[in-house]
Amino acid sequence: MSGFSVRKFYDELADDYHLMFRDWDASMAYQAGVLGGLVRTSLGAGPHTVLDCSCGIGTQAIGLALAGHQVVGSDLSPVAAARAAAEASVRGRRLPTAAADMRQLPFREALFDVVLCADNSLPHLLSGQDVRAALRGMRRVLRDDGLLLITVRAYDESRRTRPTGTPPQVSETRDGRVITFQLWHWHEDGERYDLEHFQLTPAENTWWVRVRRSTYWALTSPQLTEFVTEAGFTDITWHGPAAGGYYQPVLTARRAPAARSRSADPG
Repeated sequence: MSGFSVRKFYDELADDYHLMFRDWDASMAYQAGVLGGLVRTSLGAGPHTVLDCSCGIGTQAIGLALAGHQVVGSDLSPVAAARAAAEASVRGRRLPTAAADMRQLPFREALFDVVLCADNSLPHLLSGQDVRAALRGMRRVLRDDGLLLITVRAYDESRRTRPTGTPPQVSETRDGRVITFQLWHWHEDGERYDLEHFQLTPAENTWWVRVRRSTYWALTSPQLTEFVTEAGFTDITWHGPAAGGYYQPVLTARRAPAARSRSADPG
């Protein structure tokens, strides 16, 4: 297993994360529209209380807050979480954030209507034990019949083809074009891979190159469905990009009500 630090990866990326988008605010609005639509279909118009437990710099959390929901963000990276709160404030919204591991969420039971784990964050957990711990925690902080949303890469195909990287993305900034791409190095198990995240920013007659590294578990949809079912969720549905309009497959599920013991009959 790789020794790369997930927290270090996102601490170092926090200042530059928005450069992966052609228009970060437009992406916020687009993602909030799609994810908010799934929330509305399941729970009604709202507004709803939402925990974004992998909020990063706020791409989904800020968009949902701007759409009227009461959003709290948490992230393993304190640098990213702090930026999310600051970016929300600039846009006229309050976004409380906390630095927290999704396996140990610091929130009380049944506090939220919705828990969101987006941007392929769950596959940073590299063992079944860690995935189960995270999903049990997400269930704990959801109210009965609350909604879980997880977005991940389309790994079913990747596990078959083992791609070696991603195409370059180009975004325009005030200082020129920024180029972002990834290289993937698959482990012998065929399920996990080390990622090198390259970002090229323009300098005088050259480029500044930043490289950050992390590891992912390429969880297939049947694997993740099994983990979510085991954690106590029902009504599990996959929404593919073609039908759902989101850039990654989205899993939705409902928190099954906790079993209640029946009181003994009097007398």
